[in-house]
Amino acid sequence: MAQQEKVDHLERKMEARHIQMISLGGVIGTGLFLSSGYTISQAGPIGTIIAYFFGAILVYAVMLCLGELSVAMPYTGSFHVYAKNLLNPATGFTVAILYWLTWTIALGSEFTAAGIIMRHWFPSVPVWIWSLVFMILIFLSNFFSVKIFAESEFWFAAVKVAAIVAFIILGGLAVVGVIPLKGSQGAPGLTNLTKDGWFPTGFGGVFTTVLTVNFAFSGTELIGITAGEAKEPEKTLPKAIHTTLWRLIIFFIDSIFIMACLIPYKQAGVTESPFVHVFNMMGIPFASDLMNFVVLTAIISAGNSGLYASTRMLWSLGNEGTIPVVFAKTNKRGIPAISLLISMLGGVFSLLTSVYAADTIYLVLVSISGLAVVFVWMAIALCQLKFRQKWLKEGHTEDELKTPLYPFTPWFAFIASLASCLLIWFDPSQRVALYATIPFVIFCYVAHHFYAKHQEKKQTSL
Repeated sequence: MAQQEKVDHLERKMEARHIQMISLGGVIGTGLFLSSGYTISQAGPIGTIIAYFFGAILVYAVMLCLGELSVAMPYTGSFHVYAKNLLNPATGFTVAILYWLTWTIALGSEFTAAGIIMRHWFPSVPVWIWSLVFMILIFLSNFFSVKIFAESEFWFAAVKVAAIVAFIILGGLAVVGVIPLKGSQGAPGLTNLTKDGWFPTGFGGVFTTVLTVNFAFSGTELIGITAGEAKEPEKTLPKAIHTTLWRLIIFFIDSIFIMACLIPYKQAGVTESPFVHVFNMMGIPFASDLMNFVVLTAIISAGNSGLYASTRMLWSLGNEGTIPVVFAKTNKRGIPAISLLISMLGGVFSLLTSVYAADTIYLVLVSISGLAVVFVWMAIALCQLKFRQKWLKEGHTEDELKTPLYPFTPWFAFIASLASCLLIWFDPSQRVALYATIPFVIFCYVAHHFYAKHQEKKQTSL
């Protein structure tokens, strides 16, 4: 092991194409491929499109804030360090723990989902064996070098992107009648969008869906995590961030639009993937097998990104001295191996609680991780406000910075994120997230206070 002194970043080996695909890979997951039909059934077609469009604007505002910070301070574990330096150390610690928990909990569910998908082809092999295989695969992808991780994530994300592009093109041809649909007379056109009314479940369904959409878009902030390992971050990061909005519109909103046109909203909530349902309607052979492969790729990609993100958060906490410095140690390939191992063990713990304590420990963990990313977005927006004030006081000019429409952009990002948290109170099925997250955030602040006091006493006694 090497490297215990504080540094700003790990080895810079990621290229622009890696960062753009990692950002896509963090966002495009099983939510789009499996759960998007359910979202349409809850808010109606028009309502879902509005919710996704609003979510895309919110995420873009957050990414603009993060872009300015990442270019000025390209640190590994970026937004935790920004929160520590620009807000206060306790907030930095809380942001890091929340984000670490988000991805670690996701790891457990991804391992299980991968095993279940494999059962489609190998019904006699127990799910846990496949889960173990994918645990090892994802661990090794992260262990050897950041370039191996980045390259594997590039190709995982490429499979997902190809599937979505094919869905949009073929689905668009079906909407206008070029590709006939089973059991349909003529082109469906835009009939399914409004035939049951503009908001068949009421406009309130749009607000509920906004919460789901925000969670679906979580992962775009992975661009910030990669800042410390990106080649030429001042060039690669702005390019990746400025393409975020149109990528979200193309891959999410266009997909939702095609689904809404082809599947009546009352049928959209069925358990079958809407992608599989549409491909079957077109008569595409092996549609189920093809989409199961794509979903499996999405699961592995999400697990790969999740382990990377959680590892860098622990490394950053150790590097900043917020937790024991042992977490900042790296191996000869520049990988924080101890943080990697602890994060993987956290994913295994999540997996075990989902099996043995699904209604208690796991429910609380999932509830906290669901809201955690929105808290992180709020912290990013506040950091950008503080950074801009500090930047100008140091004699710099606004012409040197990149965020447009300041201060509207960061304030919109903060207020919209806060509103999406508060809206949870009006949805009984998601209210438990507030009950779990608020006490956990308070616990993080208290824990940091006592740990900081302990560290001060140690320093004084030396």
